[in-house]
Amino acid sequence: MACFFALIAAAPALASPVGVWEIEMRDSRYDVTLCGDGTQLCAELIWLGNGADSAENLPYLNTMLIDHAVQTRPGEWKGELHIYGQSAAGTITQVSEDQITLRGCVALVICKSYQMYRYGE
Repeated sequence: MACFFALIAAAPALASPVGVWEIEMRDSRYDVTLCGDGTQLCAELIWLGNGADSAENLPYLNTMLIDHAVQTRPGEWKGELHIYGQSAAGTITQVSEDQITLRGCVALVICKSYQMYRYGE
């Protein structure tokens, strides 16, 4: 049992998810913050480009992709995802210091995953 606790103590903690993240298609960026009680996750769409900056998508600029998702364990949050007018039940998982996976499901049948990478200019 002592070995188990030693392994947990030795495991590196993930860096904070706070920062600017870019979706894998490189056409949108999000400002990710800890919100609510400081453990919830929020993400606001702050930039559109590379073809996503169309008249159809511009109304979603400065809107929330993730709004107060609840932390379910270290590095994981669950809540509603809002992607260009569509909503889905989502799981947000911080895979590494520089990668987040978004998984959204509609009616628990149609699911899609996206990768987000920490953006550095």
